[in-house]
Amino acid sequence: MSALPQSSALRRMAGLMPALLVIGIFMLGPLCIIAAYSFMEASPYGGVRPEFSFGAYRQFLFDLDLDDSLIFNPAYLNIVARSVVLAVAATSLSLVLGFPAAYYIATRPPHWRTVLLLLVTIPFWTNLLIRTFAWILILRDDGLINSVLMWLGATDAPLRLLYTDGAIAVGLIYSYLPFMVLPIYASLEKIDMRLVEAAHDLHANRLQAMWRVILPLAKPGIIAGSILVFIPSLGAFIAPDLLGGGRRLMIGSLIHMQFSSSRNWPFGSAVAMILLAVVLVLMLVYARNAGRGRGEAAR
Repeated sequence: MSALPQSSALRRMAGLMPALLVIGIFMLGPLCIIAAYSFMEASPYGGVRPEFSFGAYRQFLFDLDLDDSLIFNPAYLNIVARSVVLAVAATSLSLVLGFPAAYYIATRPPHWRTVLLLLVTIPFWTNLLIRTFAWILILRDDGLINSVLMWLGATDAPLRLLYTDGAIAVGLIYSYLPFMVLPIYASLEKIDMRLVEAAHDLHANRLQAMWRVILPLAKPGIIAGSILVFIPSLGAFIAPDLLGGGRRLMIGSLIHMQFSSSRNWPFGSAVAMILLAVVLVLMLVYARNAGRGRGEAAR
């Protein structure tokens, strides 16, 4: 009798081995390498020297004075703060734009849903670099927006739209908006619309039905979409580099710079580990709150 559960556990373990190997080789392996690099010293010609050091993490907060004393430098903290603010703004605006789109798709006849979902995914058919570069042509001084505004007489001189935080936010929203629409649609599609009809029968207006019935049922999709937009927005570097002109650094751009032009691999690895820690903390807070909410609902 005891051999049967043991053989069943072995079969389950054997079935999980391919997934565990893929996760270990392609996810945990690179993370361990980056973590190890973050505690080494930078080589003058790129790469690392295998000497243990906390210098990369110290560089994130402090500079060395001429007498080797530490001076607090908030420059990198400002980059992190800008990254978080832009990621939150991109996530919030993506939710504002994505929820109505997802609700519209979910309430269409089935044959129209397929067509509309196809339209949502069409941007993924084109390379992200090309799609982001197209926004330069739209936002630059002689681009489409400024040309139309000047033709209408709304402004006498071109507006400064490119190389701003607003341009970066537009690029992030455009890049990751489908990641907000699709999870919300998946949640809305499962809603029994008879519940909405019942709310109207109980004298609820459209706003009350949306707030009291639809939004609570769509909450899993909203949370999933927000996570899928926030995390890549926080670490993005293509939109900040192209639409920010390299002058409005985000944390992803900072990491990319350390591994390319600056050749400071330990500091780039340390910043990457700090970004990973921030994301993990946010995910743990969400998981804790979600678990507490399920516990209260069960009681």
